[in-house]
Amino acid sequence: MKNIAMYLLVLCSVGAKANTFEADIVSALLERTTHNVTYDGAYISIPYPNGDVPDNIGVCTDVVIRAYRALGVDLQKLVHEDMVANFNLYPSKRIWGLTRTDKNIDHRRVPNLQQFFTRHGTVLKVSNDSKDYKTGDIVTWVLTGNLPHIGIVIDRISEQSGNPLIVHNIGRGPKVDDMLFDYKITGHYRYVPAN
Repeated sequence: MKNIAMYLLVLCSVGAKANTFEADIVSALLERTTHNVTYDGAYISIPYPNGDVPDNIGVCTDVVIRAYRALGVDLQKLVHEDMVANFNLYPSKRIWGLTRTDKNIDHRRVPNLQQFFTRHGTVLKVSNDSKDYKTGDIVTWVLTGNLPHIGIVIDRISEQSGNPLIVHNIGRGPKVDDMLFDYKITGHYRYVPAN
């Protein structure tokens, strides 16, 4: 009986952690949509750790970075540290011809975030079934012109399509959109911080 009670306690605490993460990430994402942000991916030297480009600019990755930062997670630091230790596993050399890490930009590149989430999160299946995409899931796409894109699923469903809504920045600042299946999905991840 004691073992059953302990098992139920563990299950409840795991469920509570997931629910807390989902509520927290949705709150952080929706807060991001209240900012007036001009889409600008220019290279900018930023502080390290916990650096950020100016508040009034950003790209799709900055939505993810800033939402996780609101949860106390510094993706700049985490991505940088993982890239220093495992540079050859990241696409920086293949895609951009780099030979070393760059704390100013590495975490702001979708392919690097995909590799980080693959290594430190959970890789989920890519499907055409909207039920497979849950609140807090990170999704990546390839846009027209072979441009990578990233966003996060929130807890709202589109009345028109029945698909979960996404918070992302595709050029008009952080927005809530019904766009899950508008482009080819290239990745589906879950990254729940340890803390």
